[in-house]
This record gives sequence, C-alpha cells and structure tokens, in this order.
Amino acid sequence: MPLLNTITTPYAEAFLQVAESRKEVDQVVDQAKAVLALWNDCPDLSGAMSSPVLEVDSKKAVLEKLFAGQVTPSFLNLLKLLADRQRIGVLDAVLERLIELYREQRNIALATVTSASELSEEQQAALQKKVQAVAETDKLEINLKIDPDLIGGFVVNVGSKVIDASLAGQVRRLGLALAKVS
Repeated sequence: MPLLNTITTPYAEAFLQVAESRKEVDQVVDQAKAVLALWNDCPDLSGAMSSPVLEVDSKKAVLEKLFAGQVTPSFLNLLKLLADRQRIGVLDAVLERLIELYREQRNIALATVTSASELSEEQQAALQKKVQAVAETDKLEINLKIDPDLIGGFVVNVGSKVIDASLAGQVRRLGLALAKVS
C-alpha cells in the first residue's frame, strides 16, 4: 500500500462507515465528487488550505463558510477534522480513496473513455453499452476525457483492459508492423 494510502484510507473508511450509519452514502459520494472537482479546479483554494502559514482555525472558518449547507454535516466534520490534524492538504487523496472504496463495495467498474472530440449523447449511450459488455457489469461509471492528439476515435480503459480505437493508435500499430517487416 503506497504511503499516501496509509494516510488516506483510515479517513476514507471511517467516513464511509459514518455515512452508511446515517444512510447518506450516495449523497456523500456525490458531494465528494463535487468537492474534488472544486478542489482540483481551484489551485488557490487547495494551495491555501495546504499552506502551513494559514492557521487551523482560519482554515476551518473558510471551510465552514464555503461548504456549510452545501455538504452534509458529517462531510463538514470530515473537512474540519482534516484541518485540525493538518491533513487538509491531502483532501483530494482522501476523497479519491473514498470514491474508490465506494465503487469496490458496490462492484462498480470505472471506465475512462478518452476521445479525440466531444461525444454526442447517442455516441455516449452506444459506447456505454459496449463498455458494459467489456467490463462484464451493468454497474458502470464512465469518466469522459478529450485528447485531440488521438486525431479521431477513442481509447477505453476498464481496469486492466484497454481498447484503442483511435487513429493515433492505428498509426502507431501500423508503424510497429512496418518496422517488423523491414
């Protein structure tokens, strides 16, 4: 287990247990995804919260002001606890671990689909059906990303399985095949 997991797992597991006892797991996981997106999109916020210069009480006041009414009381308590213990700098890792544990408990597969351009609703629906077949589950969460370097097509990652249906991948495979022939 990597060092960061030894720090984050106890917080994530304890928080998941609290959420389960309060029957708010799905709500908390949705909030965790939203807070994680905010945390990653606002480097000023995450940097300020990670700063040893800002006092713990100030950090807690900021967290209270930002998230009170936006997250469950138990979620706000987690944020304050992390601030108290000088661990708020690893909030993103705690929330990622929480989401990971949630998926494991519910046997939800995570698929990352990287496409050259944005996919339409119809393309996403068709892709979801195909990815469900590859993942061998109907419990699936898809993370969509865009990478113009793929030129066209898409790449799907589900666990250890990779499906490369991109033009960049086809060009790379063609180059490897030509190299073998020479």
